[in-house]
Amino acid sequence: MRFIFHYPETAGYEGDLLDAGPLSEVAAAVERHGFDGISLSEHPAPGARWLASGGHQTLDPFIALAFAAAATERLRLITYLTVAPYRNPMLLAKTAASLDKLSGGRVTLGLGTGYQKSEFHALGVDFDERNVLFDEALDVLPQHWSGEPFSYTGTHFSARDVVAKPRPVQQPIPIWIGGNSALSRRRVAQRAQGWIPMSGGAELSTTARTPALGPVAELARKIAEVRAQAEAAGRTEHIDVVYSYNDEGITRPTVDADRHAAALAELAEIGVDWIVISSRTREYTATMDFLEAFGSTYLARAR
Repeated sequence: MRFIFHYPETAGYEGDLLDAGPLSEVAAAVERHGFDGISLSEHPAPGARWLASGGHQTLDPFIALAFAAAATERLRLITYLTVAPYRNPMLLAKTAASLDKLSGGRVTLGLGTGYQKSEFHALGVDFDERNVLFDEALDVLPQHWSGEPFSYTGTHFSARDVVAKPRPVQQPIPIWIGGNSALSRRRVAQRAQGWIPMSGGAELSTTARTPALGPVAELARKIAEVRAQAEAAGRTEHIDVVYSYNDEGITRPTVDADRHAAALAELAEIGVDWIVISSRTREYTATMDFLEAFGSTYLARAR
């Protein structure tokens, strides 16, 4: 099992997006203490109502991850999640390929369909087209990354005999798809390298417009189903499963360590490959203390 540190997000209106610490220093500490990746989310135009009810601001994930790449050597650079329908897929492909090239092949592209109607409206994207636009992105990304001529006619664009460089180092850049719906799981089985089930309970599932994930036994069944569907589709590569561990107590890694270790071991046993952890702190010293404590409590013993 491998671990990702999700850079803490700034809630509501107040605070600075770097309150959790300078990104280059945090990324270096994430790597130093044994994590395998760093991730950032995306909300380019969050609604005031959502922010007032507990929503959060974000940095642009690609710019932030490029900054983190320059301060590290081996960390995976993960969008968790970027909303594919927000961007023309040519621009999404170019941005991801550029980051992969500059980082030496360390990008993982976590994608979601999005759920905030107000943000879609602010960006001029039709909310009701989000699934069509998402599937178009899945079509275009590997063709763009191939470096070979291709043509594609989408809902709002027509690309004729285009050739895009740079080719990313990875062929393809791994795509992880988020969401709990049967449609999301089918997309993973057929077209992606990883599944990000959304944990966090019924309230978050309602907000994010995705079914509740259910208990660990249900997650185990769905993981097996996704991998069986991938095998039935003729795919031979391993499908990663990425799980956000949301237990409030993990913000104090040395407290109840045996309980958390047992919970993480259970997730590994049912097939989870990556665990996403966040300190949820928005203060530099607390972030650094958390990374050191989590590394020594869980990551050092795993190695």
